[in-house]
Amino acid sequence: MTALAPLHTIHLFPVLDQHLGELLRSLTPADWERPTVAPKWRVRDVALHLLDVNLRTLSMLRDGHYGSPGPSGDSYAEIVAYLNRLNAEWVMVGQRLSPQVITWLLELSGPTCHTFLSQLDPLAPATFAVGWAGDTVSPNWFHIARDYTEKWHHQQQIRQAVGQEAPLLQAELYQPFLATSVRALPHHYRHIAAEPGQVVQVTITGSGGDTWYLNQEATGWILTQEPVGEVVTKITLEGAVAWRLFTKSLPRPQAQRHIQIAGEQRLGEPIFDLLAVMA
Repeated sequence: MTALAPLHTIHLFPVLDQHLGELLRSLTPADWERPTVAPKWRVRDVALHLLDVNLRTLSMLRDGHYGSPGPSGDSYAEIVAYLNRLNAEWVMVGQRLSPQVITWLLELSGPTCHTFLSQLDPLAPATFAVGWAGDTVSPNWFHIARDYTEKWHHQQQIRQAVGQEAPLLQAELYQPFLATSVRALPHHYRHIAAEPGQVVQVTITGSGGDTWYLNQEATGWILTQEPVGEVVTKITLEGAVAWRLFTKSLPRPQAQRHIQIAGEQRLGEPIFDLLAVMA
């Protein structure tokens, strides 16, 4: 649960798309084959997945065309397995597309996708809930913010592979990614016991960073930007690597070098496993 205000990100989609187009057009043929932090995916595979995000949004949400049966069940694991299968199938078929065609299709579909999403009522229920935040129903603004984090972190995977990370780490673009991702905290802590009134402070440093508070109340953990009780644990995470932690590409031995926990250690441990992706 969160007491945070809605987070609107739709105006940033064209900015991300412009950065992506400039990035892809700058790549050499060798760059397209570089490995990324996404397991088994090269730069071209991540670019193909970003294209799939656009086309799947338009096909499913705008046109009501799903193309194949959905997941075998409603459990988190079954949904993840279904998404992994869709992603793998698309990347396999996409190998026949050239980098130039992939770039062209991304530049064609990006503005159309943005136009569609911008027409949705931000407060109306979204077609798909944000599962990694524990939602069974999400408002459209949260679904759109989740899509923003998808576009942001996959582009950053490409940028890291080719040594061009800086543009997306500017506060205007990074802060919305972080502010969306931390909304997974209450769901992630749902099985962690604490006394009512105890608070876990989470600070992300650097450009786009901020501080959030997990407050233990009678109804569960509540995420705010003001403490409502006694801070018993302080977690400090280096902003430069936060995106990798939240997207399952920062193994714990590496993460330990970038996270400091002060106070009650038990209440800081869950940060190492925080996910803001369906994985």
